[in-house]
Amino acid sequence: MDNRVYAAHYPRQLTTSRLMDNENLERRTRSFALDIIKLVEKLPKDEVGRVLGRQLLKSGTSVGAYYRAVCRAKSTADFISKFGTVEEEADESGFWLDLLVEAGKVNASVAAQLIREADELTAIAVSSINTARRSGGRA
Repeated sequence: MDNRVYAAHYPRQLTTSRLMDNENLERRTRSFALDIIKLVEKLPKDEVGRVLGRQLLKSGTSVGAYYRAVCRAKSTADFISKFGTVEEEADESGFWLDLLVEAGKVNASVAAQLIREADELTAIAVSSINTARRSGGRA
């Protein structure tokens, strides 16, 4: 069966291109988590570095964990809900990164790539949620 026909008849099943997109996003969220871990390990060991670092570590590593849950969603509503959590965690990671830069705990040039990735992951989540809502199926 041709993928277009398959996708039309089985919209909730993963087509080959969707599977590759999922694998790519899973790699991106894992890489994001690992980069966050490396950044947090280099933060100053003062109170602000520990508190903000812990917050960033929790949200930054949660993006990938929650994305894995998205891939196992049991319904469209479950998919949208779980992707909403990915959106929140990615956006929160961007907030903590911005705050660390503004507090002088991280150089802006060091954080720039992570801030950009947090913004992109947030945008991907928003887009996926909107597509799922419009189509009644997974993005």
